[in-house]
Amino acid sequence: MNSDARSAPEGDDDDRSDDDIDVDRADLTHLRISVRSIAILPAAQRIKHIRAERWIGYPRAQSVIEHLETLLGWPDRQRMPNMLLIGPTNNGKSMIVEKFRRAHPTVSLSDREQIPVLCMQMPPDPAPARFYLAMLAALGTPIRPRSRVHELEQQAITLLRATGVRMLIIDELHNVLAGRDNVRREFLNLLRFMGNELRIPLVGVGTREAYLAIRSDAQLENRFHPMTLPIWTNDTDTRSLLASFTASFPLRVPSHLTSAEMTDYLLTRCEGTIGELAMLLTAAAVTALEAGEESITSQVLTQTAYSGPTERRRQFERHLA
Repeated sequence: MNSDARSAPEGDDDDRSDDDIDVDRADLTHLRISVRSIAILPAAQRIKHIRAERWIGYPRAQSVIEHLETLLGWPDRQRMPNMLLIGPTNNGKSMIVEKFRRAHPTVSLSDREQIPVLCMQMPPDPAPARFYLAMLAALGTPIRPRSRVHELEQQAITLLRATGVRMLIIDELHNVLAGRDNVRREFLNLLRFMGNELRIPLVGVGTREAYLAIRSDAQLENRFHPMTLPIWTNDTDTRSLLASFTASFPLRVPSHLTSAEMTDYLLTRCEGTIGELAMLLTAAAVTALEAGEESITSQVLTQTAYSGPTERRRQFERHLA
């Protein structure tokens, strides 16, 4: 039993085991259609599917993707709109961005690659040279050793135009605050220059600190529209999210996780982020199958070896003491 978890609340658990179910006659209508064929496979294969990355859609994520689509189709003009996607760590920001990027993949032409959406990660040091090197790496281009900043800048801009980049997404933008004041100002000037020079939407992704960095420059603040991914609370959207998770796990018996009490329990244990919730529910689904169960029950949740972020930090600090 996980030491940081209080016992899961009792619910309408159906505790039938694998031995109690006739696979050929099992009612799998609680699952997504694409998952039902997987639910008849042996446990080992189902566990592999459970651990695979999956997209679980929800209204806020869809709203962000729709706004990104609007920006991507924006007509060329001197001052393009930009966006900030802000939320706590492990709350789905990068997965939304990746979902959007995959919808607009790179196209290989006879003489070049066409990259509609370029995603890159902000280096831990916001120095312009490091930023341009990271951008060139994301473009997959060889980098000349000992290039000066203005050479890297021109190489990056030339390649962005040559590959038809229509949107630049910068993940981990909060790393801007890691630099000294003068380096930070230099990078913010760089962002403003890139937007003016390329006339494409810029999308910054990060924690609250990313917004604070952009807000420190009045001109940039006016150009970046913030969208937030807040901590999850016990509401209809969260219960719908829980239902979507359970419908995606190839368990042969429904898991009843959407009561108000159970939702509170899960949110408390995972501390309210979708990434942690996914980790907890994935671990619980695997625990169920390994125990010969076919649903995530209160008992399974209590037995699931999962620690939330705060407890993980405490465990790490105890090991260091």
